[in-house]
Amino acid sequence: MPQTVDELIELFQVREIGENAYLGPAAAAGVAVDALGQRVFGGQVLAQALMAAYQTIDFNRYAHSLTAYFLRMGVPGVPIEYQVGIVRDGGTFSHRRVSGHQRGRVIFDMDCSFHELEPGLNHADQAPADVPPPGDCPPLAQVLGNRSRRSIAEWEREFGVLDVRFASDTSAVTGGRKSDARMTVWVRAESMLPADPRVHQAFLAYASDLTILSVSTVPHPVLFAGPGMQVASINHTMWFHRFARADLWLLYDQVSPSASSGLGFSFGRLFSGEELIASCAQEGLIRLVDPDALAQAQ
Repeated sequence: MPQTVDELIELFQVREIGENAYLGPAAAAGVAVDALGQRVFGGQVLAQALMAAYQTIDFNRYAHSLTAYFLRMGVPGVPIEYQVGIVRDGGTFSHRRVSGHQRGRVIFDMDCSFHELEPGLNHADQAPADVPPPGDCPPLAQVLGNRSRRSIAEWEREFGVLDVRFASDTSAVTGGRKSDARMTVWVRAESMLPADPRVHQAFLAYASDLTILSVSTVPHPVLFAGPGMQVASINHTMWFHRFARADLWLLYDQVSPSASSGLGFSFGRLFSGEELIASCAQEGLIRLVDPDALAQAQ
């Protein structure tokens, strides 16, 4: 994971290599790829694919939704080639289809829609009440370090450029009600981002993949991504409702209505202040491969 905003911005800078074809770097120049990583972080692929699509879009149109499928595990250290299909440019909407390729194989597919800003009806959900402010919340890396076999330093390296604070989850209050799965975190970039709204949307896509799948394991006595669990994002949908700076604190409120058959399903809402700025949904693999862990979780 990038450790600074400069590294992150460089990761977002896809390079044109052909007609509607772009190359996403595996890491910032001069930065070694983390040898501990077994796969490319899904948020990186989402952000790079979005920025590749933006290369074919008029500057007065902005992403309002995307739907993506992670088809194969991305190989760390190998750049990803993005092919952008120009599906339609209408009066106010544009549609793009993006596929990501590594070593000649498709690993990722995404459809995204762009829209010209226009006046209209306006309402939004309010942010959850009684959430402690970020300054009163411990770093998520510290919480996970205390709960898991991995050290706090390992979690800090994994989060990298993301400043994430743990507000609450329902792991201690579910009372055996396995459908009660919720986690709330604060998140922001570790320092200021450029003013370009497209970069802030890319950062939101990047950050949205960090914790949302783990929420589906909150009510269960298992360690997310621990030795007995195989995890992977499968599909990710995101809606951008309003612009907001991603280098200021955002509240990420996440719930998981269902987990079954080795799959976890979660919703997430991102708030800037009291304003809802983005929503997302994800289904992913949470397969228990350790029979003892499976018996304990049931």
